[in-house]
Amino acid sequence: MRLIKALSAVAALAFLAACSSEQQAAATSGTSTTVAPGSVADFTQNVGDRVYFDTDMSSIRADGRQTLDRQAEWLKKYTNYPVTVAGHCDERGTREYNLALGERRANAARQYLIAQGIPASRIKTTSYGKENPDPPGSDEQAWALNRRAVTELQ
Repeated sequence: MRLIKALSAVAALAFLAACSSEQQAAATSGTSTTVAPGSVADFTQNVGDRVYFDTDMSSIRADGRQTLDRQAEWLKKYTNYPVTVAGHCDERGTREYNLALGERRANAARQYLIAQGIPASRIKTTSYGKENPDPPGSDEQAWALNRRAVTELQ
């Protein structure tokens, strides 16, 4: 009987130790939501790296201006990052049309950042047109998320 109680106590301790190890591993494995200030993750998670556009449009919407204002403030604080603004489109339209529209979107975001005081020499643009969908899909939800300009830290 004592042996059974002793084995039960050892098993319970082993179980508790395993649970503690799993919690400790989760805490150190990067599942934390805390990011280092001034890091790429900080920019992406806390500032926002993308602005969205209406169909066939390259004008900055009100929600996009808010995001670009946050980006400009962050970029003024962390001056060591040059950026590339990448313009994207949904899958509709020809390749040529979407490359040109993506370029207009990237340039619109770039010009907005410049107007907020970010030096033009820090900002490059590129257009992917419809070549890099995120997310892939052929419905209005996917299309809305693909009409975007993404500010990428270099």
